[in-house]
Amino acid sequence: MARLLIVDDDDAFRETLAETLVSLGHEVQQAASGENGLQALARARFAAVFLDHRMPGMDGLQTLAAMRERVPRLPPVIVLTAYASGSNTIEAMRLGAFDHLAKPVGREAVREVLARALHHEAAGESAAGARDGTPDAPGELIGLSDAMREVHKRIGLAAASDAPVLILGETGTGKEMVARALHRHSARAAQPFVAINCAAIPKELLESELFGHVRGAFTGAVGDRPGCFRAADRGVLLLDEIGDMALAVQAKILRALQEGEVTPLGSHRAVKVDVRVVAATHRDLAAAVRDGSFREDLRYRLDVLPIRVPPLRERLADILPLAEHFLRLAAAPGAAKALSAPAAQSLLTQPWPGNVRELRNLMERCQALVRHAVIGVADLALTAGTEAPSGGALPADWLALDLPGATERLERALIANALRQARGNRAEAARQLGIHRQLLYRKLAQYGIE
Repeated sequence: MARLLIVDDDDAFRETLAETLVSLGHEVQQAASGENGLQALARARFAAVFLDHRMPGMDGLQTLAAMRERVPRLPPVIVLTAYASGSNTIEAMRLGAFDHLAKPVGREAVREVLARALHHEAAGESAAGARDGTPDAPGELIGLSDAMREVHKRIGLAAASDAPVLILGETGTGKEMVARALHRHSARAAQPFVAINCAAIPKELLESELFGHVRGAFTGAVGDRPGCFRAADRGVLLLDEIGDMALAVQAKILRALQEGEVTPLGSHRAVKVDVRVVAATHRDLAAAVRDGSFREDLRYRLDVLPIRVPPLRERLADILPLAEHFLRLAAAPGAAKALSAPAAQSLLTQPWPGNVRELRNLMERCQALVRHAVIGVADLALTAGTEAPSGGALPADWLALDLPGATERLERALIANALRQARGNRAEAARQLGIHRQLLYRKLAQYGIE
């Protein structure tokens, strides 16, 4: 049995959570505000804290900041929010939160996160806070699928460190967006972010681009050039598509990482730099090491904090929010087009080999070329330059599913999107889906959606 603290201004939710924790065999104390939560922590020791993110007066962020200042050894803090976004998930993890859960939270989710929290508390680990954000903020990572929430959490954990990060993912998944989010949420946010695509620059010029050169170093070097490492001093340097980098340049990258210094071409004088390196690639670096095209020591030096960005086909719940987001970005204020229900369903059945980049391009074309306010299935096909699907044709990966499997996949995605649009209000989600609440409840239980 553990002593637990719940800090939440919602009386009904707080009581329900308390009942769940008591039924799991724990002792529970409740606090209806951040101030009361601080007072409870000052009086007693707790094994874990459940903290609401949005509260009147002192909100979750302010409460956590005060907890960190006043509590010598803060127990694991599990942040709860009904308004989850990539930004507040990243901030929660960056500041040390043990986990960040979206309301409503089911019994099994509570049991699982608490078991992990108590295990870590026994090992002497601690946690802290969260910050609010909006999903449509400039440069924000869109997506609240389970797969993307894991990415947000990894970004938050990595943002609290200065170690190298390796971002892995297929082309078009948004690896540079992840790197920029990491920079934006880190202590280096006010310093430069410099990105260089290692595959886009000829190998004979890449060394000069990275490390700089002095005048006369080679034909055409009419002046000194600082290079990307020095341009990113005190900030973050993204080495995109590092899997395509020549071996000779890899050796110099390794030295820069180990020694914290670079030597411009044509110079014998090393220059100290303070740069956090983030590398990204769509290639399998382990396979590249085996075939001799990538240095094993550099791979291990970069792969300190890996972040895998899932392909779009693994995050169905994010497709419609992303599509709507891209339509808004491409439109004048208040003039964004909408997707018809059949068009939305069609987007969920596509294989998306180009991932998020492909979806964005399609939405931008629809916003520019479709002359009516609601985008239909035929509009998607025309703007994509393909024929409209005949008889509801499905992509190849769906053909491997039986009818119940395909139906479940589609229903899960539509229900998740409706709940997101309704901010967790199940009655409103049922209305959007055109079904009775009782049917929605049965579907939620059937698919294990919380």
